[in-house]
Amino acid sequence: MVEMKVSGVILEPQSRSPIVVLKDTDERRALLIWVGEPEANAILLGLEQVPTPRPLTHDLFFSTLKTLGAALGEVRISDMRNNTFFAELKLDVDGKEIVVDARPSDAIALALRAQSPILVSDEVMTNSSIPINQSKEDQDTEDFKKFIDSVKPSDFGKMFPGGGGPSTS
Repeated sequence: MVEMKVSGVILEPQSRSPIVVLKDTDERRALLIWVGEPEANAILLGLEQVPTPRPLTHDLFFSTLKTLGAALGEVRISDMRNNTFFAELKLDVDGKEIVVDARPSDAIALALRAQSPILVSDEVMTNSSIPINQSKEDQDTEDFKKFIDSVKPSDFGKMFPGGGGPSTS
């Protein structure tokens, strides 16, 4: 499983459908999940920790879990079939683990309220995640670090023929 963080919600340019963007903790891969507008709203409210005058559905469910002594241990995005992601809530109820099927959008909205980890299966990451492009500057810095780590003193004779180093004249 790969731990992910909610990076934000964006709109798909053509259809204007909301997409939840999850990024791995190293910010090297992203997982895009299309959701409905109400679900995107619930995720944004949880992400921004916006208080509402009355509990919304996810707030109510989270409050109910706490009142009953249950805790949301983690959310798992466990599978993708026929272009549909599947998620699970891992609940801790009196020391017993209970797994409940959930839509990823609901699971993410709850995880934000409970401050619980969001995990994605390795298989889903392999099949559905996309690499995050590093900026040119970041890539140049990374390339330079790799070069510095790999260069040996004996390499300088190869770089500067006729001597052990650069000319000072």
